[in-house]
Amino acid sequence: MRQPVELGPKPLTLEDVHAVARDGAPVEITAAAREAVTTARGHIDQLATAERPTYGVSTGFGALAVRHIPPDRRAQLQRSLIRSHAAGSGPEVEREVVRALMLLRLRTLSTGHTGVRLSTVDAMAGMLNAGITPIVHEYGSLGCSGDLAPLSASALALMGEGMVRNSRDELVPAAEALAEAGIEPVQLAEKEGLALINGTDGMLGMLSLAIADFTRLLDIADLTAAMSVEALLGTDRVFEPELHALRPHPGQNLSAARMLAFLKNSEIVASHRGPDCTRVQDAYSLRCSPQVHGAARDTVAYAATVADRELASVIDNPVVLADGRVESNGNFHGAPVAYVLDFLAIPLADVASIAERRTDRMLDVSRSHGLPPFLADDPGVDSGHMIAQYTQAAIVSELKRLAVPASVDSIPSSAMQEDHVSMGWSAARKLRKAVDGLTTVLAVELLTAARALDLRAPLKPAPATAAAVAKLRETVPGPGPDRHLAPEIAAAEALIRSGAL
Repeated sequence: MRQPVELGPKPLTLEDVHAVARDGAPVEITAAAREAVTTARGHIDQLATAERPTYGVSTGFGALAVRHIPPDRRAQLQRSLIRSHAAGSGPEVEREVVRALMLLRLRTLSTGHTGVRLSTVDAMAGMLNAGITPIVHEYGSLGCSGDLAPLSASALALMGEGMVRNSRDELVPAAEALAEAGIEPVQLAEKEGLALINGTDGMLGMLSLAIADFTRLLDIADLTAAMSVEALLGTDRVFEPELHALRPHPGQNLSAARMLAFLKNSEIVASHRGPDCTRVQDAYSLRCSPQVHGAARDTVAYAATVADRELASVIDNPVVLADGRVESNGNFHGAPVAYVLDFLAIPLADVASIAERRTDRMLDVSRSHGLPPFLADDPGVDSGHMIAQYTQAAIVSELKRLAVPASVDSIPSSAMQEDHVSMGWSAARKLRKAVDGLTTVLAVELLTAARALDLRAPLKPAPATAAAVAKLRETVPGPGPDRHLAPEIAAAEALIRSGAL
């Protein structure tokens, strides 16, 4: 049984997001959260009966906030808000993203600063725990006033409307899935519709997942780079700690130490250490790998700092303060998250670019130091890994386009009330595509470097790199005549994603 993730005033961690979004961990509303939610709702109930209008409680929304809504129309107001804002379009968003989005919204609701009822919090927790995943579409969020369309799709399902995927991944009406799980559809009260949708939870969820993915891929990049250095008869001396201590970036020092450890006790590296070796320096794509990978690591570390701050934040408008005041604010603006989502796309593209350059060197007979052209079994008859590098090059080119920032754009909306938006959701969506692209680029380098190391026999690679080759060989055979390469690239991708390397 997975340990429940507790929700309340205490901040979530990146690990909590991963546990619920990817591993299906249940959530549990703490006693402190229940008390805070109940207290905040009391303040909203008082404002709902007051003569003076309060935004989000007894008024319309956005550019329509000037209209006072009579009590007998407020339930309809909340339902209309969700139905009209669930206006997304395009492909279905991944289950893990929707679960992350729901978790983060639920955590904000559990802080007691949004004014929702405890029954609404419990119903949303029940959806998560029952594995009910609303259908959220690719397009609809501008990353300001929160991820409105995606969060509205989630809220719509909570109302028993729209379509969802149940725990068996079947596409069913929300009402049917809720009934099967024993969850009563929520009849929204004052303030609740707005509280369910006015957050940056989709952006933050995707950032949280991307940080884990990119960190894992940087570990793989250190490994494949070390394999390429070894296969190309490069030196390991440039990874010595005293050299990197002269430039004390933590990420660089970590990547250099990892690469040095991967190359320890390599017969291939030792074979060209003597006075007969006339090479003075390796190419930048080999020698500077720790600098590039390390700079990426440090960028991820900064992104994680921003994510931690957001995971401790309460994003809603208006918010219920501890003294009972309900105040409007602009905390729903996605700029802090959007910027780091864009930042991460830049080093991700560069890590892929340097990996492609290392791969290309192993295939070029004039630069590979004794390896056959394209690592082909019978060059001329066989093409070896020639076109696998083309695939890398195509993806790297795409990654450079995906590195163009989304957050520098803004399209005014809501009759110029929302006249500057973050486009953070778009930044998150393109970063997810970029993570997939880097996975493929590193898979091709892994395949190519492993083949090159096999071709250096009888010299043996380092124990660490030899173990990586052996793991790959469980699903991908060694050098030989040309064969269908696409399944082998897919197998290498699966190995990288599995975390087994």
